[in-house]
Amino acid sequence: MRLNFFLTTVCFFFLFNSGIAQDSSIVNWTAVSQKAADKNFDIILKGTIKKGWHLYAKPDAGLGITGLQVTVKSGDLKAEPIVIQSPLVDYTDLLFENSLQKVAKENIEIKIPVAAAGAVPASANVLLQYETASGADQFIPEEKTLAVSFEGGLQLQKTNPILVPSINLEKPAINFGASEHAQSKGLLSIFVLGFLGGLVALLTPCVFPMIPLTVSFFTKKSGSRKSGIRNAFLYGFFIFIIYVLLSLPFHFIGGLKPEIFNNISTNVYLNVAFFVIFIVFALSFFGLFEISLPGAVGNTADSKANVGSVVGIFFMALTLAIVSFSCTGPILGSLLAGSLTADGGAMQLTTGMAGFGLALALPFALFAMFPGWLNALPKSGGWLTSVKIVLGFLEVALAFKFLSNADLVMHWGFLKREIFIGIWVIVFALLSLYLFGIIKFKSEAPIKKLPIVRLVLAIVTGAFTLYLLPGLTNNPKWNNLSLISGFPPPLYYSIYKQKSDCVLNLNCTRDYATGVQMAKEQNKAILVDFTGYACVNCRRMEENVWTQPEVYKLLHDKFIIISLYVDDKKELPAAEQFTYTFKDGSTKEIKTVGDKWATFQTENFKNNSQPWYAVLNTNEELMTHPVGYVPDWREYLAWLQKGLEGVEAK
Repeated sequence: MRLNFFLTTVCFFFLFNSGIAQDSSIVNWTAVSQKAADKNFDIILKGTIKKGWHLYAKPDAGLGITGLQVTVKSGDLKAEPIVIQSPLVDYTDLLFENSLQKVAKENIEIKIPVAAAGAVPASANVLLQYETASGADQFIPEEKTLAVSFEGGLQLQKTNPILVPSINLEKPAINFGASEHAQSKGLLSIFVLGFLGGLVALLTPCVFPMIPLTVSFFTKKSGSRKSGIRNAFLYGFFIFIIYVLLSLPFHFIGGLKPEIFNNISTNVYLNVAFFVIFIVFALSFFGLFEISLPGAVGNTADSKANVGSVVGIFFMALTLAIVSFSCTGPILGSLLAGSLTADGGAMQLTTGMAGFGLALALPFALFAMFPGWLNALPKSGGWLTSVKIVLGFLEVALAFKFLSNADLVMHWGFLKREIFIGIWVIVFALLSLYLFGIIKFKSEAPIKKLPIVRLVLAIVTGAFTLYLLPGLTNNPKWNNLSLISGFPPPLYYSIYKQKSDCVLNLNCTRDYATGVQMAKEQNKAILVDFTGYACVNCRRMEENVWTQPEVYKLLHDKFIIISLYVDDKKELPAAEQFTYTFKDGSTKEIKTVGDKWATFQTENFKNNSQPWYAVLNTNEELMTHPVGYVPDWREYLAWLQKGLEGVEAK
């Protein structure tokens, strides 16, 4: 019955539409706004319904009726749920098996409360979608777009603001900033993290037993101790080179377009894939199954290990890299995904891989030089299985970081900050119970006495679990969790109701033109904040630097913050999508919010790393050299103050 009715309705709709093309509107609408408070308005929509017709005001999912849907199409306004102010009537609907529906007849009046986050726009469009019907045989959906103006609203820039001619990178008002040491410190930290990752890999069952075996091989097979040491050093050098070589392809693809690493690191499919892969690796570490590369790959490399001296040593190193993949793969995956960001791109990856390879290579060289040290190594045994299980828990925790990246850039909204932290609380609580010996796995032998190292790790992990608990609250004094800033979603991405989606409730907007208008209206300086939902260092700046009282007060009192998210995958409205032409004649399709702001950054600031900060005045002139990640809040404060000096001098 309902299917036949639907097909009849569709056919009738097209026939009816062609017959009344002159004036087919069943409902004629008017739209006005009424100021309710500062930056708060009520949009009033009044509709006159054609005689004999009615409008379905309420949805009925069972019958496929969507009801009256209203969308305020303006990124500058936040709309509350609609309020139908005119009375509705109960209607026994002949079209839908005499069901009882709430409908409007003759006229309808709707109120939509809206509030401007920044500057009040001069106007906005309101989209109305609804169904109308008459009698038992006429059913017509309608869609209307109405323009409504606002008292005291500013005419915001409607063009796509890519190039800003007034921004002069060579001659800012004050020659301050542009320090390069932040990037060098960043590379050093990446190298150290890679090195630590390599040390962890050494303790896995795939690598640790290879140390005494390989060193013994070189010392016994070589003609002399000097030759054995040389070959072991060569072996270690090849391990180092192999891991560095793995990063080289990314240097070539980085030249395709500046933001390619940002696109890779925030790609939804890649992040979801990493989530799945890490969960699979974790299950493997827990002993559910074994993961290994195809045997042919390892056998091919191993067969070459006997070809010549230097070539053979190279293939021995390659064999180690291949056969240890099931243990080193998750660690390398973390390094790969964490390094492929816009901030440094391939250079960060190479630096991290170099640290990882060096940590793996050093033991072979050092133990070959001092073979007596081998006696001090602990024997392979059950502790290696424990290491794998601990890594399994860590892999689960890291997996949700990748899922969080996808959730943030796509605005899915299901992995809010407190949910993410709650998952980590569960993971690390279970890890603590495991280390204390309360939870056991089938693959392990019974524990008679907890080793001192394991006991210390259990206490540290338990303390870390307790440290995470305040992150589940809405108390700003406790929920910052500065030790892990950058890993959980930002503070404003919360299950609790927030005052705004601005970082730390500062004066902000996510649109450049709107921010300039706000700065002019409030006579404040502009802080352009190139950021990203998946940017770890951006969160560290916001949660560790911006929260410092002196910095926060300056930002709150003197600046309008324009936060431009270069990894935002939300599609722009069709009318705002365009093709941008670069100076060299190449073009780029600007389809998403992230496309727009990534291009805006590279074109105006010749940089594609995040975070990246620039101070402008209301004439859109650059006050100081832009800066990136500045973990020292005093240094960042001095830079902000210099920017304000430039604004005042102008």
